[in-house]
Order: sequence, then C-alpha cells, then structure tokens
Amino acid sequence: MAAVAMMRSGSGSGLESTDTRDTLFLLGGLSLIVFGVGLVVTSPVVRKLIGEVNVGGMLKGAVPDLERYLKIRSM
Repeated sequence: MAAVAMMRSGSGSGLESTDTRDTLFLLGGLSLIVFGVGLVVTSPVVRKLIGEVNVGGMLKGAVPDLERYLKIRSM
C-alpha cells in the first residue's frame, strides 16, 4: 500500500503524509465498525437473540469442519 502511495506522490518526499492519511482512514473505518456494532447490540431484539445463542453447541458443531479444513489445507 505504501508503494502505491509512493507511486502516486511521484517522489519519496510525500510518503509520510500518505502513510498518515492511510492510517487515519484505517482507524476511521475501524471506529465506524465499532460504532455500528454498538448500535446493533443496543437493540433489545438483538440482545434477546444473542442471549438465546448456545455458543458451546456452535463450537462443537464447528470443530469437525475446522479439522476437515485444516486436513485439506495441509495436503
């Protein structure tokens, strides 16, 4: 990403400013994601659904699939 920013600027002198801008965009995007998740979780309907989820059962169901994936990936 820095190489693309360097090519856009035409020289290495503007590299620090583009890195700073890219970092700000990244952090801004992450903060929007956290804010959006916070809005969703504050909904009473979502809280009720999350409370009913059986995490242990979901993990037990996912373990065989994960093992199969890792086995296929190692081939």
